[in-house]
Amino acid sequence: MNYETQRHRILIVEDDAELASMVADSLSRNGFDACVEGRGDVAAERIIGENPDAVILDVNLPRLDGFAVCRLVRQDYRGAIIMLTARGEEVDEVLGLEFGADDYMAKPVRPRALLARLRTHLRHGIPDAQASGRPVVVGSLVVDATTRSAELGGKTLDLTTAEFDLLRLLADHAGQTLSRNDIHQAIHGMKYDGIDRSIDLRISRLRRKLGDDPVKPQRIKSVRGTGYQLSAEP
Repeated sequence: MNYETQRHRILIVEDDAELASMVADSLSRNGFDACVEGRGDVAAERIIGENPDAVILDVNLPRLDGFAVCRLVRQDYRGAIIMLTARGEEVDEVLGLEFGADDYMAKPVRPRALLARLRTHLRHGIPDAQASGRPVVVGSLVVDATTRSAELGGKTLDLTTAEFDLLRLLADHAGQTLSRNDIHQAIHGMKYDGIDRSIDLRISRLRRKLGDDPVKPQRIKSVRGTGYQLSAEP
């Protein structure tokens, strides 16, 4: 079963019944199996128990908010999490990404834009048929596109799908500086708008998992005014 024919299972976590129904109907018309959960505490259990291909997660939920849900499930759930945030609330975007969300979208939800983002994340999450089968080795870091796994010093890194995608991109261009626009195009399939902080926050999470010094990083270096570079270790 390939990407084009596979019916992905999507869990919509949203307590606004009208909005949830609209999103579910839109996804169903486009070939997805969509289901809805209105309570945060139940959603956390369902995400781990049902392991959907992706989760669309609202911030404001009864019993348990979206941030808490994301934090609870992120260690065990590897699928994409797209958070829905109130328009203009940048703090929601930052917190969601810090807690492990892969992406965020402001309300009111635009169904076509949500569908495009969702497809991009799901496409990144499947094994790459074009992979050469040979892992990329950068010093003590090994990134294997075929198994979608990475090791550092012989120890497997616990990465989300989005984190792996970014690390693989950097490893494929080790020693080269990638601009934010380069990264945004490769990850999200669209130009960088100069505002979106998702790449910067994902870099921050990757540095922590690589044991990199956040003040003076040696593995993933910031290139002032340009972007990022994975150091080509000797």
